[in-house]
Amino acid sequence: MKRTRTVSRTFEMVMGIIGSIIGIFSGSFLIFIESFGQVHTPFLGMVAIIASILGIISSYYVRTNEEVAGVGFIIATMFVIVGSAYINVLSAIFLLIAGISALFRK
Repeated sequence: MKRTRTVSRTFEMVMGIIGSIIGIFSGSFLIFIESFGQVHTPFLGMVAIIASILGIISSYYVRTNEEVAGVGFIIATMFVIVGSAYINVLSAIFLLIAGISALFRK
């Protein structure tokens, strides 16, 4: 009988949740700045928030299907970077680390 080794995915889940929460706050910050009339970026802030929600959903699926969750993290990373120019770099780093770790850690 062959023994299968299960890998704990807590690291990916925590990194994804942290990155998503930071992304939601920074996307909300972009929308808040727009209300003062300084920058015209409410659409980009919404893109960052939606991508961060995708990161939270991927954090939920990382325990059942790590390949789908890893791809979700990487897609969320791309949209977070596009959604908020340089404000959301920390969130993108957390999501990218979670995505790469979910895809390649066995």
